[in-house]
Amino acid sequence: MSNYVFLIDQNKTPLNPVHPAQARKLLDSGKAAVFRRYPFTLILKRIIENPNVYPLTLKIDPGSKFTGIVLVTNQGNVIWGMELQHRGQQIKDALEHRRAVRRGRRNRNTRYRKARFLNRKLNHGRLNAPSLRHRVLTTETWVKRLQKFAPIGSIVQELVKFDTQVIQNPEISGTEYQQGTLHGYECREYLLEKWNRQCAYCGVKDVPLEIEHIQPKSKGGSDRISNLCLACHKCNQRKGNKDIKDFLKGKPEVLNRILKQAKAPLKDAASVNSTRWVLFNILKSFGLPVRTGTGGQTKFNRIQFDLPKAHWIDAACVGQCSAVDGKASAGNCRWRSLSGGDTRKGVVETIKLATTKILRVKATGFGGRQRCQTDKFGYPQKHRPLRPILGFCTGDIVRADVLKGKYAGTFTARVCPMSHGYGEFVIDKKRRSIKLDYLTPVHRKDGYDYA
Repeated sequence: MSNYVFLIDQNKTPLNPVHPAQARKLLDSGKAAVFRRYPFTLILKRIIENPNVYPLTLKIDPGSKFTGIVLVTNQGNVIWGMELQHRGQQIKDALEHRRAVRRGRRNRNTRYRKARFLNRKLNHGRLNAPSLRHRVLTTETWVKRLQKFAPIGSIVQELVKFDTQVIQNPEISGTEYQQGTLHGYECREYLLEKWNRQCAYCGVKDVPLEIEHIQPKSKGGSDRISNLCLACHKCNQRKGNKDIKDFLKGKPEVLNRILKQAKAPLKDAASVNSTRWVLFNILKSFGLPVRTGTGGQTKFNRIQFDLPKAHWIDAACVGQCSAVDGKASAGNCRWRSLSGGDTRKGVVETIKLATTKILRVKATGFGGRQRCQTDKFGYPQKHRPLRPILGFCTGDIVRADVLKGKYAGTFTARVCPMSHGYGEFVIDKKRRSIKLDYLTPVHRKDGYDYA
């Protein structure tokens, strides 16, 4: 089932999202029109006086590469979901490429930009790294966008993804992190992401995985995260308390990969921990009650509700629930509010997925400000126009209605307009050129790719 459809009236007041079947009836009867394609929104052709709307809960599961966002009703029905793919690594690579180009110019004594050292000012209290700031700004953009189309009453954010100190040293805080129904969930969730949810020795997936000590504890190994990996039951039994070099004596490639991956830094965890409080303070600025949860609690809820693993499903499971006899009591959920709101009890009875086909969004950016496009050696290749061509910009999603000719038919794709009046498409992995007069805009370029 697809996502519910956003609905606004003629004054652009957000109403209750409607089922896709009801949205089709509104379109067929002429009572509504398409207001926006992504996210799909309808606008009524009349004004609704005193609309009776029910508030929705916006749940966010921020991550280093993906962020899950869902809208949940008070009954626990997930009616809309999306997965937002960030481009933090792409920004970092672009900055490194720019630095290499400028450094090469300085070494050649050609045209260059003087290096800056003592005139840089750090803005304390905000993120200075562009790759980290991007993750916060894109999430903020989508929260603002959803507020325009849906009656959001509260926000729930996964505030703590990984506690790196506890992961590195489980004995750091005594029994606070070691007891209770969530014991081990934080460490297990981090190991699953670090080892790509597969056995470190044989690479098998979709089987129960066990925590394995790379250096056995009987031979001086510790419980530090750098000495832990995941293994299936067969590999764990075969290894036993053998040294990893003896166990993988005939597989030097696997041995080098495991030792290298075990010492990998906590890069993703550090990026999430750097942005979580900045995002939390931004969410509080919207004037809505903000509640929080941890990554271990999210996984605990997802397992108790028997839901599959996905970023948007993790967002639906964000929150803190009490436990009864080792099981989550979904009807006795207690939410902790850090924004001064009161504690609510019994808000969610269950989590029901009313949608399975979600919106998948990839951040692409608007492109660089560089008008002169160069090749990999830095030589000018072509010039990018600054203004739109016949009302179209590169990246606009358009519909082409070609009545006759070689490319007769109707196509929907992104266009790259040319100054001679034609635009290029990539349809079925083939490049096609169509006159701009045949194009109708569907969705203007906004820095995101949709699927």
